[in-house]
Amino acid sequence: MANMSYCRFENTAKDLRDCYKAIRNGEIYEMGEYEIEGLRDILELSKQICEMEGNINSGILDSERELKELEEMEEINPEY
Repeated sequence: MANMSYCRFENTAKDLRDCYKAIRNGEIYEMGEYEIEGLRDILELSKQICEMEGNINSGILDSERELKELEEMEEINPEY
């Protein structure tokens, strides 16, 4: 099931954390065909995401600035 865009990263981070724990605990030695392919996909996507670290950090900083500006505007004008 696809994630809604407003909670995509939050939900995926939780799922990825669960996968990380499974890998760390050695739960990767008796997998079926679909799980093997899924783990390969996670590994490849993780590499691609790491290559985008600069863009990701820029997006995070921009989003944090926007949230701060909205919070300040709401403090000035609670009806905003």
